[in-house]
Amino acid sequence: MFSINALSWVPEILIYGAIGEGWSEETIAAKQLIEELQAIEATEIVVRINSVGGSVPDALAIYNALRRHPARITVAIDGLAASSASMIAMAGDHVEMAENAMLMIHAPWAVVTGNAEGLRECAEVLDRWAALMVTNYARKTGKGSEHAKGLLDGKDHYYTAAEAQVEGFVDEVVEPMAIAAYGRIPMEVAAQFIDPNKFTTQQLEEFTMPGQQTAPQNDPPAPQPNAAAEREQRRQQEIRTSFQPFAADTEVAALMGQCLADPGVTASTANARLLAKLGQSGEPVAGDFIAREHPNTSGADRFREDATAALLARAGLADKETRAKAAKTNFRSFKLLDFARASLERSGVSHGHMDPMRVVGAAFTQSTSDFPILLENTMHKTLLDAYQTAPDAWSRFCHIGSVTDFRAHGRYRTGSIGNYTAVNENGEFEYKTLPDGEKSSITVTTKGNIINLSRQMIVNDDLNAFLGVAADLGRAGRRTVEAAVFSVLAENDGLGPNMSDGNPLFDASHNNIGTGALLSVESIEADRVLLGSQMDISGNDFLYLRPDVLLLPMSLGGQARVINSAEYDPDALNRLNKPNSVRGLFNDVVDTPRLSGTRRYMFANPTQGPVIEVAFLNGESEPYIEMQTGFTVDGTAYKARLDFGVAAIDYRGAVTNAGTA
Repeated sequence: MFSINALSWVPEILIYGAIGEGWSEETIAAKQLIEELQAIEATEIVVRINSVGGSVPDALAIYNALRRHPARITVAIDGLAASSASMIAMAGDHVEMAENAMLMIHAPWAVVTGNAEGLRECAEVLDRWAALMVTNYARKTGKGSEHAKGLLDGKDHYYTAAEAQVEGFVDEVVEPMAIAAYGRIPMEVAAQFIDPNKFTTQQLEEFTMPGQQTAPQNDPPAPQPNAAAEREQRRQQEIRTSFQPFAADTEVAALMGQCLADPGVTASTANARLLAKLGQSGEPVAGDFIAREHPNTSGADRFREDATAALLARAGLADKETRAKAAKTNFRSFKLLDFARASLERSGVSHGHMDPMRVVGAAFTQSTSDFPILLENTMHKTLLDAYQTAPDAWSRFCHIGSVTDFRAHGRYRTGSIGNYTAVNENGEFEYKTLPDGEKSSITVTTKGNIINLSRQMIVNDDLNAFLGVAADLGRAGRRTVEAAVFSVLAENDGLGPNMSDGNPLFDASHNNIGTGALLSVESIEADRVLLGSQMDISGNDFLYLRPDVLLLPMSLGGQARVINSAEYDPDALNRLNKPNSVRGLFNDVVDTPRLSGTRRYMFANPTQGPVIEVAFLNGESEPYIEMQTGFTVDGTAYKARLDFGVAAIDYRGAVTNAGTA
């Protein structure tokens, strides 16, 4: 039997007796327990267990109901949690066990009559039940499915409280309590599960009794006028929710109709029949009742992709391909709240009794819900699209690199050995040593922001409240790198940061400062010659660098593009149509409001003569978004971060000219 005290400060559920109908007169009816559990509105619930186990389908139904309830579940093993009751205990967010209590785990079993074929079929079904149970034990211990499978080897595995804690089944061992005070297990039921040879008579008497005994409980609430109708409505809703992902199969649809038509078929019984039907050709894949995905259903990935496309289309952030995809989905008119409900239905969670705020809260916290992943995918795609399409200048003249951690990483340039020397008259070759090189370094740091998505935003269907902000986060990531690059370039009054020799990036000692002059064909040609005259580190040979990018203030951009494209020298004083000697010299003219005045920069191709490097952690050059559901926000927090660093690594691939006012 069981009782629920829903009026206390922390509601308690007492599961004292066998699980499922028909085991004894003292049994736990899963249907009634789940119905009353769903009616509890609390942030914390305590579930007390003293049970030998019983029906695996009923136990799974109770387990799943506890897992999907939004409250924090504390399970207290007061006496014995054996067989399927031990699996119910695994549903707790926190599991505590009395020091003198016992936990027992074994494989599911059944009493069957029939021919060989029927017995083989029963064995296969038991294997599938065992596979589902393994997932739940493994989820709690964190030791993986292979370890949990060893517990279902045909033996009875008994654990004291201390042993259960070591194995990870229990989080806390509490002070001993008198088991008899909560009622004991009928001997005729315990005999079906417990090997009496493993316990003394006194131990058996501590948690069994010869006759019936009931646990203390509150008086049941007076029935409401429409209670029966409401229970029937919930029963049918739960059955439909379980069958819906597989309803395209005509046999499954027929089975659902039979279950709906029979008021005596509980939701847990219907789930068991569904599992048996699917188990004829499928493999178990999770800790809930879904054994396999029907080929006619879209699947979790398809659901998320279609839903993401629909949300982006509604927000006006979809490209042509995404809009076409959204037009073909069933989610064109879905609001955010509709997606929350659909996610709960796909997880097998009944939401008919929930108001919109509770629907959204359950959709965020239900462990198998697609809703948080759907929103995260949508936000991530929005953020990346905005990041990739945001205009910038840095990516057009900077070298892009990668580092593996947050330490300072060296950038080395070795010297050259010069030209070959003649072999002497004795046929001997001259030995040459590799000269000293140069070193610079670059360090990556993390930058980012957090935005909150509240339940109110979901209920109000405010797409721009989070997708618009996600797009802003993407553009902000691009701007953050842009600002960092130009901050480095602006050091020392536009001459750049100090290099390893103590001098600025642009310095007379580096031979990369042109004679100040107005922007013209002649001044650009002079700077080109300066760039092409740079020597290698050892001064043995020319680097033959060619201009690729001209970077300058926006006020000079128009004039620069004219010079770069004109067939003739555009100098107004030239009357002889002199050919333009620098025509097409630059592959890119970059003008930016981040520069002012008349100073300009000429860069070689960054792959040939890298000057400023932007390095990303592990090569991840795009922002990364993370989601966390917590107590600091009534909903979900999304964090966008970007790990990068900016540094000047060589001076030879660029020339600057201060121009003239």
